[in-house]
Amino acid sequence: MPAWSSSWQLPDQIADVLPSEARHIEELRRLFLDTACSYGYELVMPPLLEHLESLLTGTGEALDIQTFKLVDQLSGRTLGLRADTTPQVARIDAHLLNRQGVARLCYCGPVLHTRAELPHATREPLQFGAEIYGHAGIEADLEAQALALAGLQAAGVTGLLIDMADVRIVSGILAGTSVPAKNLSAIHAALAAKDAVELAMLTAELPLATRTGLQALLRLYGDESVLDQAVVALKDFPAVQAALENLRQLASHIRHSNPGVEVRFDLADLRGYAYYSGTRFAIYGLGAELVRGGRYDEVGAVFGRNRPAVGFSLDLKELVRVLPARSLRAAVRAPWGQDAALNAAITALRQQGEIVACVLPGHEHEVNEFNCDRELLLVGGQWQLVPLSKSGA
Repeated sequence: MPAWSSSWQLPDQIADVLPSEARHIEELRRLFLDTACSYGYELVMPPLLEHLESLLTGTGEALDIQTFKLVDQLSGRTLGLRADTTPQVARIDAHLLNRQGVARLCYCGPVLHTRAELPHATREPLQFGAEIYGHAGIEADLEAQALALAGLQAAGVTGLLIDMADVRIVSGILAGTSVPAKNLSAIHAALAAKDAVELAMLTAELPLATRTGLQALLRLYGDESVLDQAVVALKDFPAVQAALENLRQLASHIRHSNPGVEVRFDLADLRGYAYYSGTRFAIYGLGAELVRGGRYDEVGAVFGRNRPAVGFSLDLKELVRVLPARSLRAAVRAPWGQDAALNAAITALRQQGEIVACVLPGHEHEVNEFNCDRELLLVGGQWQLVPLSKSGA
């Protein structure tokens, strides 16, 4: 087989982004960044690669597996290509900004995964995220959720559903028991899979109240009535009651501020349990999970600043995949030439925000990314805009 026949092929689940989709992604990037800015968030740009020990500090095994690794030809040290930007932003907050009060930071850039999270997903997501540091109160959780919903709504996503849980519910049920790390991971997996038989086997040696509480979680999913059921079913665990009240307050706020958003709960959902320290949420729309977020107060501890933190992230490529394709943008078609009056007219239109595509000689009938609905023509000695349908072109 000739070398050129496969030299252009890309790795699995890595793809070029072509004009229409690229334009859509870029419009969404600007929209989300502008929305975050309107909430008072400041843009940061962490590097794509770092020394591996810095990049993975405190992130756990899951992120290590997802991280591409390479050797720095200058230092000989191992580098990593980031698989998630959140730890980098925590490092920036802890070491570079070192502010005493609240810090609101946002970012948007590519991350790389050794394995795609879903069969159809890319291994090169374009991750947008927003983090708020320095406030332990529920107000920060509310703001993160409000910003995520505002961005999706501005992007045209309707029928939104936010699903919430709290990792403190399971930790509260298990408080005072001794569970080996390996068994704890298996218990979390059984809860996530709603596997009552496996859960019973894994917890057979635990106290009866603990076993009963964990089994109850398997049934506690649905609308806000789930919280009322949980208050009764988990009454023996005071720490859990505080987490349930926190979820109730979040749901109440969303119900009043975003009445069109459906709120649901799954108290056995422990995705990211090793990462989150409190409430976690996911936002669904257009048949897909679009946003993940929550509170992760421990994220800065490994960088020497264990302060409150809450935020969210999403993949703009995934969002574009589920959104309807954008129509072509309106544009002006103009002849190519060196006439001073023509070039002055083109410059004036571009300064007004118009897209002006100059037609190169011999390419008058080519179709491109723009919908040229008007044409710049010489009429009565002056260059004027004429609807393309009336120009005879």
